[in-house]
Amino acid sequence: MSRSGPPHAAASLPAVRPRAGFLQRVQQQLDRESTLGPLLMLPGALLLVVFLAYPFFLGIWLSMTDTTLGRPGNFVGLQNFANLMTDSIFQQTARNTFIYSTVTVPFKLLLGLALAVVLNNQMPFRNFIRAGVLMPWIVPTALSSLGWFMIFDPVFSPFSWLLKSWGLITKNINFLGDPNLAITSIMVANIWRGTPFFAVAILAALQTVPAELLEAAAIDGAGAWQRFRNVTLPAIMGIVLITTLLSIIWTFADFQLVYVLTKGGPANMTHIFGTYAYNVGLWATAIGQGAAIALTMFPILAILAILLLRYLRTEV
Repeated sequence: MSRSGPPHAAASLPAVRPRAGFLQRVQQQLDRESTLGPLLMLPGALLLVVFLAYPFFLGIWLSMTDTTLGRPGNFVGLQNFANLMTDSIFQQTARNTFIYSTVTVPFKLLLGLALAVVLNNQMPFRNFIRAGVLMPWIVPTALSSLGWFMIFDPVFSPFSWLLKSWGLITKNINFLGDPNLAITSIMVANIWRGTPFFAVAILAALQTVPAELLEAAAIDGAGAWQRFRNVTLPAIMGIVLITTLLSIIWTFADFQLVYVLTKGGPANMTHIFGTYAYNVGLWATAIGQGAAIALTMFPILAILAILLLRYLRTEV
């Protein structure tokens, strides 16, 4: 029995050594950044593929078919996009979307920039004020849209009550029922909701501007406006451009605010790409045509994003 022990122990050693060597090789691979980096990115990449890439390419495929709700369609190529060129409602929708975006985004940028400059100063209860400014952005869009729906109510609108009390009007204003006032009303609500995003992003950028540069400019005799234009603005320009790009994308793709307030009415005067695609794709059950409407904004936004990112790279 004493002789059989050592050979048995020696025979078990080769089974342990390869396992230890394998674990050591795995540890060495994980220590390499070229291996660990992609491994850590894998969960995020899977989420992007499942929730972004797959719906995007599925939408491209559906836009080239005549699919309807509950019935698989046939491949029709670019026929859905060709149909849009003669669709008067789509043409109105495209005009509405461009007006909606080109008016609201500059207002949000300017108001957010001014608000960020004010909040960057020392003041009592500064943190509470900053949190309050962020509230319109934090509140769910559907909930804040219902609030604006009540504000624009043709009977109980506080705006109408205030104007009547001042003697400026004699009857209530139908903000969401008038074709000209409806688009203006949803733009006011969009500006109110989007300004805090600009304010908080630009405020964070303002706090990274070196105080030494501002002090040096002040010593050289530069006034407040000159310091802002020549020192502060160039330092935060990258954040301003990225924030503007994100706001343009979100404004083009807006849906909840417009749908809750007007559902595209009256007379299709407030339809934007999102609401019109929803009406055609789900209410009219033309899934393929609705996908084509939604995809028409993609080339415009892609070109804009490429131009802005190229500009940022040249600046850096």
